[in-house]
Amino acid sequence: MIPMSNLVKVTSTTGAQTINHYNLYRSIEINGQTAPGYSSGEALNAMEEVANQVLPRSFGYEWAGISAEEKESGGQAPLIFGLGLVFVFLVLAAQYENYIDPLIIMLSVPLAILGALSAQYLRGLENDIFCQVGLVMLIGLASKNAILIVEFANQLREEGFSISKAAVRAAQERLRPILMTALSTLLGIFPLLIATGAGAGSRQSLGTAVFGGMFIATFLSLFIVPILYIVIVSLREQLMPSRIKEERVESVEENGKVPISRQ
Repeated sequence: MIPMSNLVKVTSTTGAQTINHYNLYRSIEINGQTAPGYSSGEALNAMEEVANQVLPRSFGYEWAGISAEEKESGGQAPLIFGLGLVFVFLVLAAQYENYIDPLIIMLSVPLAILGALSAQYLRGLENDIFCQVGLVMLIGLASKNAILIVEFANQLREEGFSISKAAVRAAQERLRPILMTALSTLLGIFPLLIATGAGAGSRQSLGTAVFGGMFIATFLSLFIVPILYIVIVSLREQLMPSRIKEERVESVEENGKVPISRQ
């Protein structure tokens, strides 16, 4: 038995009550909150810039919790939106058994995206996660109006109407159901635009994106979709006349009707 003082020198110091570790490294936790008028993404970027400027070379940082999930999922919005477009296109292609009609329908989606982003900009809102959810919703909502016009135009084509006549009459005949469904959707979304209280920011962002996109897509699709139908179907008949002839023969055999040309 020997005294401890013969082996070590004991000095009293003051230290932390607990020592936290993150990935086996000593760490401290820093919590922050965004300033008014700034998004969470802007706050994360600002903290990264400050950390790169003031931290010594031997120090590093990592995000945890919701901030880490936001960083990981921040770049996935374009991928999710693209997969949504592909999924809807493939479903429509299976329904129509061709790729031309789904192409006409999907070209109406950019109108909804334009309306959604314009509404967000006019209200001074950011393109946050709630706005991106609204953009994915608009894929189906905007396609609905184009589906009504294209489907009715195809039926008129089977009856012998020309391409332009079928497109114009389809837009006229489908005007009432398109406006009815659009107005009901807009009235249902409107309370989100004027939401107040806890969580009002998320509801306002989602409602603004859907309301603006649906409003623009409804009225512009009545003019754009018939034009797209005339242009694309005319190009199709010029490039694939034999295929069109075979489809008409099959349609006549199935329906038992002879198309009558109506110019």
